[in-house]
Amino acid sequence: LETDNSLDNDEKSTVPNYRKDIVETIESRISKKIEPMELFDYVYGMLNYPVYINKFKEFLKVDFPRIPYPKNLDEYNRISEIGGKLRKLHVMENSSDWPVSVGYPITGSDLVEKIEYRDYRLYINDNQFFDNIPENVFNYFIGGYQPAQKWLKDRKGQKLTFEDIRHYQEIIYSLSETNKIIEAFK
Repeated sequence: LETDNSLDNDEKSTVPNYRKDIVETIESRISKKIEPMELFDYVYGMLNYPVYINKFKEFLKVDFPRIPYPKNLDEYNRISEIGGKLRKLHVMENSSDWPVSVGYPITGSDLVEKIEYRDYRLYINDNQFFDNIPENVFNYFIGGYQPAQKWLKDRKGQKLTFEDIRHYQEIIYSLSETNKIIEAFK
């Protein structure tokens, strides 16, 4: 999908930019008219599908991904549904409604001086830490990045605001849920 950035329109909107022949091929394979966001979710789901990633690991390093056509409607629906869940997590859609499972129990300077993980705690200085962070979430990779680590490293030497702390808790929730979805996707 492509964002319409025209100067005449203050509203954000998206315009499908899929090749018509590809959309028609998919529609004929699954015997269903497809919506643009649903197709985006299929592609996003496929790009996060562990079997796909492992099969095309080397190819993905040097070229654009090639997305296989769905075999049938069930496969298309399953992958689109998973892709939709992942998309919503990764863009943090409705994140203010997400539960907070990560604590930040100690008051202090809120200054990010170090990033040290031990025993489900992620220390940002000698006294303050985020609590209840699973190690697999702290070390989770998306592409070549470890978002739980990178976000804090980018703020080293800075004081976290209340909004920063809440956002980091949302990042951890997003990564935790992503990990659960990907594990079930295998």
